[in-house]
Amino acid sequence: MTTLAPLVSAKPTVQPSQPRVGVLLINLGTPDTADAVGVRVYLKEFLSDARVIEDQGLIWKAVLNGIILRSRPRTKALDYQKIWNVEKNESPLKTITRSQADKLAAALSDRAHVVVDWAMRYGNPSIKAGIDALIAKGCERILAVPLYPQYSASTSATVCDEVFRVLASLRNQPTLRVTPPYYEDEAYIEALAVSIETHLANLSFRPELIVASFHGMPKAYVDKGDPYQRHCIATTQALRRRLGMDETRLLLTFQSRFGNDEWLQPYTDKTMERLAKEGVRRIAVVTPGFSADCLETLEEIAQENAEIFRHNGGEQFSAIPCLNDSDPGMDVIRTLVLRELQGWI
Repeated sequence: MTTLAPLVSAKPTVQPSQPRVGVLLINLGTPDTADAVGVRVYLKEFLSDARVIEDQGLIWKAVLNGIILRSRPRTKALDYQKIWNVEKNESPLKTITRSQADKLAAALSDRAHVVVDWAMRYGNPSIKAGIDALIAKGCERILAVPLYPQYSASTSATVCDEVFRVLASLRNQPTLRVTPPYYEDEAYIEALAVSIETHLANLSFRPELIVASFHGMPKAYVDKGDPYQRHCIATTQALRRRLGMDETRLLLTFQSRFGNDEWLQPYTDKTMERLAKEGVRRIAVVTPGFSADCLETLEEIAQENAEIFRHNGGEQFSAIPCLNDSDPGMDVIRTLVLRELQGWI
């Protein structure tokens, strides 16, 4: 009788270890200090990016170095001081983004091979520092998460530019994925709606209407093909449907214009002035384009635009907080990350 050799080896099979996966949350950035020196360093990096100011010619460089960086840091430093986290000696954007990363890490703690970190496109901690830290922890795969719901070349694309620059310097590159914009994602719209409803339920007054204010952009950028305006409109329309509001009760505006070129309209500050003069007395403002409260929401909207509204006859103004590290906000980030990590975890 022929004896057959066993097909299974007597030695135990060695299972390959699961590669570590890094998740890097990335937001816009912030000065390291709330003084003219810190703001100058930040503005120089920010405004020297050709994705932000596309014409980086000699005229712009002369204006930037000869005018803007000489005067603007002092005035912007005063604005930062109004919102600065004195206890931690950092901007709220840095405090919130760190907390978002910590809470995401806790939510993914049952996946020991996933490492979460955070970075800023401009300022510190840098994207390079974030990628280096993840690689040092053994991450062979990295998911970059630009925390911008709506895509624009001056936000999402410049994050990718910097990530690619960092990888270009590495001989042994990690495998990379980048999360897409989530401007009309169901989880995002639901989180916005819940945050608005919760905020309004706790107000001492009932707003006559809500303004959805997004960061502005030069109109020329959209004319060249940037989808940002279309994404903002889609977000607002989805939010209107979810809240049961029309365009007269939930308005779309754009803030933070800079320079003399035409930017996307209607402008938030001009809308505040107009509404107050037309007899609107109670208003609330939501900022769906920001994943975390920052100078543009805490100072420009909650203070500057509130003053414009009241100065022109408005009486009650409320700025609705960003999603930040709230439970609904973290649901959005967790949903987005787990979706894009499929096949890796």
